[in-house]
Order: sequence, then structure tokens, then C-alpha cells
Amino acid sequence: MKARKLLTGITLLMIGCMSYSFTPPQEVSPYENQITQLMSKMTLDEKIGQMSQFAIDVLLKTKDNVPVEPIELDTNKVNYILGHLKAGSILNVPAGVAQKPALWEKIISEMQKEAIKATGIPMIYGIDAIHGGTYSRGATLFPQEIAMGATFNPELVYKGAEVSAYETRACDIPWSFSPVLDMGRMPLWPRMWETYGEDTYLNSTMGVACVEGYQGKDRNKIGMDNVAACLKHYVGYGVPVSGQDRTPAMIPQIELLERHLKPFAEAIKAGALSVMVNSSIVNDLPVHANHHLITDVLKNDLHFDGVVVTDWQDINNLYVRDHVASSNKDAIRLAINAGIDMAMIPYDPSFCSDLKELVLEKKVSISRIDDAVRRILRLKYRLGLFSKPTWNIAPYTQYASDAHQKLAEEAADESITLLKNDDHILPLSKNTKILLTGPNANSMRTLNGGWTISWQGDKADQYLPNGITILKALQEKVGKDNVIYEPGVTYDMNGPYYAENKPDFAKAVAAAKDVDVIVACVGENSYAETPGNLNDLQLSENQQELVKELAKTGKPIILILNEGRPRIFSGIEPLTKAVLDIYLPGSEGGLALANILFGEVNPSGRLPFTYPKYTNLLTTYDYKPCENRATMNGTYFYAANNTVQYPFGYGLSYTTFEYSGLKVNKTHFLPNDELIFTVNVKNTGKVAGKETVLLYSSEEVASITPDNRRLRAFDKIELAPGETKVVTLKVKASDLSFIGLDHKWHLEKGAFDIHVGSQSLKIYADTTKIWQNYLKE
Repeated sequence: MKARKLLTGITLLMIGCMSYSFTPPQEVSPYENQITQLMSKMTLDEKIGQMSQFAIDVLLKTKDNVPVEPIELDTNKVNYILGHLKAGSILNVPAGVAQKPALWEKIISEMQKEAIKATGIPMIYGIDAIHGGTYSRGATLFPQEIAMGATFNPELVYKGAEVSAYETRACDIPWSFSPVLDMGRMPLWPRMWETYGEDTYLNSTMGVACVEGYQGKDRNKIGMDNVAACLKHYVGYGVPVSGQDRTPAMIPQIELLERHLKPFAEAIKAGALSVMVNSSIVNDLPVHANHHLITDVLKNDLHFDGVVVTDWQDINNLYVRDHVASSNKDAIRLAINAGIDMAMIPYDPSFCSDLKELVLEKKVSISRIDDAVRRILRLKYRLGLFSKPTWNIAPYTQYASDAHQKLAEEAADESITLLKNDDHILPLSKNTKILLTGPNANSMRTLNGGWTISWQGDKADQYLPNGITILKALQEKVGKDNVIYEPGVTYDMNGPYYAENKPDFAKAVAAAKDVDVIVACVGENSYAETPGNLNDLQLSENQQELVKELAKTGKPIILILNEGRPRIFSGIEPLTKAVLDIYLPGSEGGLALANILFGEVNPSGRLPFTYPKYTNLLTTYDYKPCENRATMNGTYFYAANNTVQYPFGYGLSYTTFEYSGLKVNKTHFLPNDELIFTVNVKNTGKVAGKETVLLYSSEEVASITPDNRRLRAFDKIELAPGETKVVTLKVKASDLSFIGLDHKWHLEKGAFDIHVGSQSLKIYADTTKIWQNYLKE
């Protein structure tokens, strides 16, 4: 115990001096008096009930422990969970598969009546609506977050979140477990596609846009078209050392403070109402037991007044998996005292009795219980659940509307990233005869990825029978006679995500005889979380062999990468004439790809991560200079090669852009200054196009080795042929600071190189400033 206290003290010292340009994000809610009055009448059982969250399946009628069809609530189970235990929240999807809005309305209304009857307090329902109404039949399905990151368009993220909130609320659900603000800096990690990419500034910008789109303008009065956001997964979840899901991360404090925490801090400043905790371990301590990260940093220093909820059964994991607790009851003590407000149990009612015993034994204080309950009630008041606990879905006439579907297609259009286009083979003529091949060519499952219809996304083809796959989209564009489909490699849809059936290369090769071009759709089948773990980042052997065999025909190959993480394909890349990464583009992804292949849309996506070339060379764009350098002078061969397939921010277009005239308002600046950069961007090609303008900084000399470069600002513009626009990019001087060895923010006197497209200039910090307080104020 002494060692643990010492470790916590060291961590406190390290984190206590970090800083962001941060002001308290919210005023005290207008509901505090009502909450105080309500809590004064609540029993301990009622308070503990508010802190419990059960899975919907424990309330359903079942046969042999399987929910029966049609889905119905079991009156006795509902009475027990909501009446006797007085549970404050329910989550997840009935029977593990998306349901119709009418069914959602029915069962949630029934549960709500029982909850209010038992305590007078409405329960709150939460769902993983992570790229649209993922668990609602017929809902609009947007690109997954990694693809939305590739758009570099926060406005699209905002609009997509608005639609997702509207269609989720249409199902009587006011709480979405989204966005994911973990950073995708470990390509092996099976949840990389749930992130906006590897960069902290990109994640922060997109995360804020998503929160504002979900919640609307007033965090204290969430409208009937909006939902509460839930930031996932606080903090450091995205970089497990092994790459396997829910395994430990070892993150240097500088890295934790400067990169991983910032997206959460910015989203909290934007008003996010809830946070879900990292399921795993950071620097040897499970985050669910980390009082410093949850209470000191999140609640106190970041002024977060919302709800902190666990991930799936993660309190129990402190005992059964992580061995920091001696029993499940002891695990509850650790987690609640660390600052957890709501426990996603999801099947074990012993949480309620164990927590009550802990309070009576004075091992958990009543003040800690009251803090948790106040936060939960505050969330329910902000959502208007006390005045309107249920609502009619009839007014939601825009559910899955044409306009919503069109927005999803637009998002997919802007996400698709052209990585190679030798001899300008793209765009194709509509008279081109195509062989469409590969396991991802005719599947809605692979377009959408996990958390779609079902947890693993494996039921998408079954429940989206009229979905437009890549095959259907190409046939619609150029006619069935011009598209020959022979997959060559197929997935075993009844096995794990990586399972493939015996390939038939010969059929695909034979089908290539009379075509002009081969479009090979490769990548991954759908997966989510731990079942998506892998041991080899290489694209599967069968898929690589398919491309090799097709290359022998001499027909040009256009490679389509449909994947949740960058699968390495360097062995077959030279065999291709063009490469497009479509990531997980959602249900409109097939249409979007067809738009781009035939030139109806000019591709404008940019890689939100660094695409690796070799299995054992995984890096990010903001590496240290010693990771990529020429041979050192002298006897010994000291060099480093940081070769990648494609760099962060890379993406081609069907037109060309010319940068000129980069200027800044101040070449010499002070810590409180705002730097305003302008640059001219001209479309020098023959077609209209969208260009993402990225501004990077590189510090020439610092007291610790500076990063190679850092993204500081970006904007996306559209230009007609021959058109020039002046792009303005603003950067706070203080944002050029870094966390030093003393774990304080440093802006040091010296030179910075600024890069925008082909343009660069130098700017100079005229003085050094070290911020002493956490908030950089």
C-alpha cells in the first residue's frame, strides 16, 4: 500500500503542472436546487440504483437464455431491475441486433414507466451509435471515424453528428457512447478505425465538432433532436504495447500529457456531458482504479461536471483480470473511490448490494455517492428526461431521409483517398470494361465495419439486403455488361473476421481476358474490439496472391483498400497502376467509390495516419529526427531509415494545386500573440477540386529533442480550374509550446520552421515562457 501511495504521488507531481489554453467550460447547471431537493428524499438504495447500468438483455423474455422473437420485456425482470434495484440506466441493443424505431419506442417507454413508478426518476438509455444509428433499422450509416478523419472537414463531422443524434433520438434514445477520442497511433490495434487518426490536433478538432453536432448549442438544455455525447476512452487506450485490444499501454508522461489528454480536454471545454473510462492499464495502473486521472485531472482540474461511466464490466476486471483488488467488492471500492459515477455492470446485480455494504462499512463515503448521483441526475435534467421521459417517434419524419443519405454519401466522397495514379489511369471512362474482383467487392459488411447492425458487424449483409455494394454501384454507373464480377478470394462469413475460403485464382484470371482494367477490392472483413486482434499486419496471403496472379495478365490493376487499419501491401504495390483507400466508408461507400472512379467526384481525402511499408517499422509523422537520418560521419555506420508507404496527410487529386506567397503577421512573436498565416492556393488543373491546406511547425532547437513536425492548423477549400484563393490559418503562439522534462509547458526562445504545401518560412519566439499552472493561464 505504501508503494502504491508513493506511485500515485509521483504521478501527481508529473501531471500536476501540465497545461492547455483552457478555461472552465461550463457554468453551474440551473438544476442544482432541484437536484439537491430530490437527493434529500432519496434512500441509499435509490442512490446506488442510479449508479448502476444494466444490459437490456437482462430485462427481456428469453428461452434457454436467448431473447425470444418478437422482442418483449419480461415483467418480472423489469420489476426486479428497475423496481427493486432501482437501476438508473440501461444500455445496448436487444438480442444483439438492430431494431426498428417502433420497437425501441415501445420497450423504452415500458421501462421508463416502471423506473418512474419505482423512484420518480427516469432512467437513461445509452447506445453505441458510433457512425450513425448503428443499432436502428434503416438508419443512416456514415463513414466510420477513421474515414471521417480523412475528410479533414470538421463541418462534415458536425453535420454527420447532427444527423446521428436526430436518428438516435427518434428511437427514444438520448445518450450515445461516442465519439472515440483515443488516437490511432498503433496500427495493430483493432479499434484504430474508431479513431480520427494519429494526430492530437486532428482528433481534438474533429472531436469538438462531433460533440457540438450531437449536443447542440446549450449543454444545459439538450434539444429533442440531440443526444448527450460520451467521450471514449479516457485516457491512453489507443496505444497498447502489444497492439492487442484491452492490453497495457506504457506511455511516457510527456506523451500522455501533450498528445493523449488534449482531445478529451478540448471536448470537455466544448461541453461534453459524459466520459467513458479506458478499459485497460496505463503505466501499470488500471485506469478504472486511477483516482488521479479520474478525479484530480478530469473532474477537478478540467472542471468536468458530467458523468464518468465504466466500460463493459470493467470494475470486475480490477479483480478477475488485473489483480489490484482482492474481490469483486474490493474492486467496486477502488473504482467508486477513484471517481467512477456509473457502473456498466452489465449482468451482475451484486454491484448494488456490495456498494451498499461498502458505504455502511464506511469504505466508500456518502459524499462520494452523492457526487456520483448528482452528476447522473444533472445529466438527466440536461436531457429533459424529467419533463419528457418518453416521446413519440412520429414527428421524426426525416429519419433515414434522402437528405441524410446524401450527406453520408458526401462524407464518403470526401474521405476516399487517392494514393497512387500512375499515367493518370483514373478517372475511368464509362465505356471501360472492368473485372471487379477481391473479397470486399460485394459486401455491405466490409463497407461498414464493426458496430453496425450487430457488435461485430457480421449481420450487415443480412439486414441491408438492398444496400449498394461496390459491385452494385459500378453496375449502376456503367451497366452490368461492362462489369464482370469474379471475386477470386472470399471471406468465410461464419468464421472469425480473418477466415477466408479456398481461393479460386484461375476463375478471376480467366475473367480478365476481355476486360480493359481490373478493380481489385481487398482489405479486411468486419470486426470490433478484441475479436479483431491480429498477429500480422500484412494483407492476407490469399489477397496478395490474387493480385500477383492478375498482374500476370498484363491488365492494369486499380487496388481498392477497404480496411479499418493500414494492412501492409508493399509486396504488391508495384503491380498496381492506382491505389485508393476507402477505409470503412459506410453504406454509401460503394456509391462514393463509383463517383470517384468515373470522375464524377474529384478525390480529396488525406491519410489521417502514417501508412506503414514494413511490418516491423511502425511510426508516426511526428517522430524524432534521429529516427530518419543519413549516415553519421566517421568509422561507424549510424543511420536510421523511417521509410513508410505513404505519409500522414498524403492524398492525390485529379487536378493540381500550386501554393505561393506564404506570409505571417509576425515573424517575431511573444507567448500571448496570435500568429495569422496566409497562403495563396491555385487550382492549376482542368477540373474543380477540394484541397486540404495543412500547416506544420518544426522547432529548430529545444531543451528536449523536438518532434520532426507537428500539425498546427488546417482548412479545406474548393477551387474551380484556374481559381486562386487566399487561405488564412491561425495559430496561438502558446500552441507551439511543448511539455518539458519538468512536465510543464515550455515555449522557448528560438526559430520555428513553418511549412504549408510547397511553401515555408521562419518565425522566431523572442522570449521563453514556462507555464507554472495546469491551465496555462
